[in-house]
Amino acid sequence: MRVLLIKTSSLGDVIHTLPALTDAARAIPGIQFDWVVEEGFAEIPAWHPAVAQVIPVAIRRWRKNVWQTLRSGEWRRFKRRLRETRYDLVIDAQGLLKSALLTRYTKAPVVGLDRDSAREPLASRFYDRRYPVAWGQHAVERVRQLFAQALDYKVPEGVGNYGLNRAQLADAESGAPYLLFLHGTTWDTKHWPEKYWRELTERACDHGWHVRLPWGNESEKQRAERIAEGLENAAVLPRLSLAGMAKVVAGARACVAVDTGLGHLAAALDVPTLSLYGPTNPGFTGAYGRSQIHLGSDFPCAPCLKKTCAYKPTAEDARLFDLAREQPLCFTRLNPQRVATQLEALLLTEDNH
Repeated sequence: MRVLLIKTSSLGDVIHTLPALTDAARAIPGIQFDWVVEEGFAEIPAWHPAVAQVIPVAIRRWRKNVWQTLRSGEWRRFKRRLRETRYDLVIDAQGLLKSALLTRYTKAPVVGLDRDSAREPLASRFYDRRYPVAWGQHAVERVRQLFAQALDYKVPEGVGNYGLNRAQLADAESGAPYLLFLHGTTWDTKHWPEKYWRELTERACDHGWHVRLPWGNESEKQRAERIAEGLENAAVLPRLSLAGMAKVVAGARACVAVDTGLGHLAAALDVPTLSLYGPTNPGFTGAYGRSQIHLGSDFPCAPCLKKTCAYKPTAEDARLFDLAREQPLCFTRLNPQRVATQLEALLLTEDNH
């Protein structure tokens, strides 16, 4: 059976889809998937053994240069590639209008979420079959349930399996054991204060750990350099591709992460990770897997799910905290001492396994 899967972005959403492929491969021997995914994430689907072909799409880039895209023939070649393979089924696991529109260029039956389950209800109009999947549960479980209904099998019990081989992806010559601090994320409100990262790094180095700090843009690079400044055991990594980053993640003894795609990658590679959540809800989109510890803020307005903090500090807040360096204030409930204590407990637990 050959299935075309459409799940284009983001990094976390792409990773959250992997356990559903593992379920399907176990339920239907020989099933193969071709996966339409944003070009920036195209390396990830190829890591799963059930994926036969990865079909990159560049919706983000094409939107910015529509005429250039049409003149270059990129769009025409993409549509031709969708049509050249005979599929038994197309699964739109994104549930967005942009992903649903891509299904128009295939000839196979198209399935997806019904209007009450999709993030954009209008997308369901493009499907031949529509399935209900309840909200209020983790994104991984929602995708697993969609696949099970679409392909007619029962969702396996227990935690989903990403189907990735950590040993195969890890760097065999990683040197001394190290901790990986994943400090970069998209929303301003999801950033753990830089002051806290510095204090945690100092604590880790004082206990003899090596700390590695990745970055993906110039702002993150400068932050990583400030966090590591003057600390012998803290190293700022060079800029890495996604595959290069996967090697570093797979080789880590443990990670500390904010709500970021790389945190989900750590979970997919079964790396013990302590994830920090201020404005977002780990119950719905938290790092999913074994040895994943979620620290969520219990600040009065958390989780607010807002990209811009609307909280107005009180006089008491001003007395207790450095309002210039401890923002957003929801993270004050997850201070470096608490995080360091949890990290030590996580490391001890893993040592005893």
